[in-house]
Amino acid sequence: MDNYQIADNFSLLSKLMDIHAENNFKAKSYASAAFNIEKLPMQLSDTPREKISEIRGIGESSAKKIIEILDTGELTVLKEMIEKTPKGVIEMLNIKGIGPKKISTIWREMEIESIGELLYACQENRLKLYKGFGEKTQQNVIETIEFYLSHQGSYLYPQIEEVEPQITAYLNKLFSSENVRITGGFKRQLEFVDELEYVVNKSNDEVKPKFQSANPPELLEENPDNLLYKLLNGLKLRLYTGSKAYKQQIFETSGSDEFREAFKSAFPKPDYSVITGDDDTGIFKAAGINYIPVCARESANIIKKAKVSPLPELIQPEDIKGIIHSHSNWSDGSNTLEEMANAAKAQGFEYMVISDHSKSAFYAQGLHEEKISAQHELIEELNSKLKGFKIFKSIESDILYDGSLDYSNAVLATFDLVIASVHSILKMTEEKAMQRLITAIENPHTTILGHMTGRLLLSRKGYPVDHKKIVDACAANNVVIELNAHPSRLDIDWRHIDYALEKNVMISIDPDAHSIEGFKDTRFGVLSAQKALVTKEQNLSSKGLKDFESFINERKASKGI
Repeated sequence: MDNYQIADNFSLLSKLMDIHAENNFKAKSYASAAFNIEKLPMQLSDTPREKISEIRGIGESSAKKIIEILDTGELTVLKEMIEKTPKGVIEMLNIKGIGPKKISTIWREMEIESIGELLYACQENRLKLYKGFGEKTQQNVIETIEFYLSHQGSYLYPQIEEVEPQITAYLNKLFSSENVRITGGFKRQLEFVDELEYVVNKSNDEVKPKFQSANPPELLEENPDNLLYKLLNGLKLRLYTGSKAYKQQIFETSGSDEFREAFKSAFPKPDYSVITGDDDTGIFKAAGINYIPVCARESANIIKKAKVSPLPELIQPEDIKGIIHSHSNWSDGSNTLEEMANAAKAQGFEYMVISDHSKSAFYAQGLHEEKISAQHELIEELNSKLKGFKIFKSIESDILYDGSLDYSNAVLATFDLVIASVHSILKMTEEKAMQRLITAIENPHTTILGHMTGRLLLSRKGYPVDHKKIVDACAANNVVIELNAHPSRLDIDWRHIDYALEKNVMISIDPDAHSIEGFKDTRFGVLSAQKALVTKEQNLSSKGLKDFESFINERKASKGI
């Protein structure tokens, strides 16, 4: 082991001690030792063990640890420190602009344990609420994390969507637009993808020379029918090439492996010649089944459905009539209530549900009772000025550890609707999570169950739940299930929505907007809902103002509120 590796051990130990707020003197001494070890003119591995403690800048304690590293290849105290530190917290050390002491605050006070969670907190303006973190620091952290994550291999749908037009244009330039078609997971609107996939009507030998340039992408794989490149920005690009007929390759790669195999089994000899351009409806017509849109080509079960009857008309982004679940600067949002309402109205929405954080969310400046009264007065004042638009009084009430909401029934009754969500103590067994959620669902004031599992895509798995039991409880209590449209959440997962629809539980596609810019996230929720074959009639935020008011009033009356 060379000096740099030994120094890295000491440097990491020093940082972890700072994160755990342990002996500050020792932490500094280990940092100093790391610095001195890196500068040594000779290798410690070649130095007699008894001479190591005599080296300037290395004391007896550090010398013992160096000898341990040289003899065993590891440092026990560092190993123990790593074992008691969440992996994601250690990974935060890669983010410039936040040192160990700030990471300690992020972990211990904000209860954030991964880089993805930290990015989401910054996007919610939570970081700047803590001492030592200002607006500039928060923005720098966002930019650094986004750069860091862009080189980790998996990308959220919007991240791919941002770069796809340039890549498509480049491939069209190389091979002509009639020879290039986007395909794969991105085309199916998956919530995140590992590769951006295209079908190119050329052979491998024709494709490869086109990618030779001053800064060529790295060729990771070469297979008979595809090439896998890694672009300079870290994104993997898979090109399906001409070992199969072009139209066949387009169709087969548009579905998941399960869908493709099921379709082949049911229809061994499809007529690919009927595909014209991007229109493959003819294949389904020739097979004698109803058309299956690309976004729904995931499972074998969808083929069975299409055999029986036409698939429903899917919800579209323009079907969203109101912004449900939004945060203003009364809690952790960026904009004033009036700014958000005016922007929503200008964008063609008919209403907005303001649902700032509740009092337990101290990290988000959650609303105490006196602030609720003041906000309600402001809402009434604004509503008297707004024509053809309404702000509804709501709150995102924290589901406490015992499942109760964090206001009295008298306070909860003052809201038009209540979104109940878990924000704290996310490490739970399924038994505890279920008890907590079902208790909240059974509260007569709970209108919508917010982000059911608390997951953050590519960052946090979320707590375990029995989705069917949650849906059953919502059905029994007339509670709507949110499809949180923030692209880092998309929670409820589209894979579990079909059971909710079967039980006539309404979905609500909500942006969880913390700024006016966040309104646009409703579209990502719609794309996810389409994969579950959701119609506009099955989505709460697709109701127009009058129908939404009727829904709220009827529900409150049925609950005796």
